[in-house]
Amino acid sequence: MKATVNVELQRACDVASLPDLDDIRGWIEAAIRWSNDEDGRACDIVVRVVDEQESRDLNNRFRHKDKATNVLAFAAADSSAAAGRPRRSRRTLGDLAICGPVVEREAREQGKSAAGHWGHLLIHGTLHLLGHDHRTAEEAAEMERLETRILADRGFADPYA
Repeated sequence: MKATVNVELQRACDVASLPDLDDIRGWIEAAIRWSNDEDGRACDIVVRVVDEQESRDLNNRFRHKDKATNVLAFAAADSSAAAGRPRRSRRTLGDLAICGPVVEREAREQGKSAAGHWGHLLIHGTLHLLGHDHRTAEEAAEMERLETRILADRGFADPYA
């Protein structure tokens, strides 16, 4: 059963290559579907497009890395999982902070289309919100496999090739 995904798009930075809301939602839905994480509940997610300073501030505050980065994922706590509480009909996945200038620069430097790079980072961030990680080689390989399959399904090249 395909879940409805509600995306709140916050534009704290203007970038020419930003996909439209329907494309953003499509990338997020694909990540949920391919990760086999659909449970029929509608999902809420915030995608905030930030500048390099906000990205750097967030990365420094939460990851202790004093530099801008392409995507940061902040998973929501699933309060409906608490003992004795009924399961909610909606679930909040969390927030993605994507640095528009970094996305555009990386796409240029890596010879990728901006659209494909945005898609890759939306997929990558959503997988993090769903509990995937890349702390170990096995986890990294699984995330890369999922990302590559989702991108190929949508007509984009392997970002790791």
